[in-house]
Amino acid sequence: MLSQELLDILACPKCKGDLEYKKEDDQLICNACRLIYHIREDIPVMLIDEAEPF
Repeated sequence: MLSQELLDILACPKCKGDLEYKKEDDQLICNACRLIYHIREDIPVMLIDEAEPF
């Protein structure tokens, strides 16, 4: 689980917009870019190349 402090400072690396945290799926979602950033072993993978479109 990601801390609220970390969630407050994270932004989409593509558009610098807000991210939505989906705790049950271990994902951070950028609705503006329509990208999903996965969280692996409690570490957000904030690489655009590894993001998954939705």
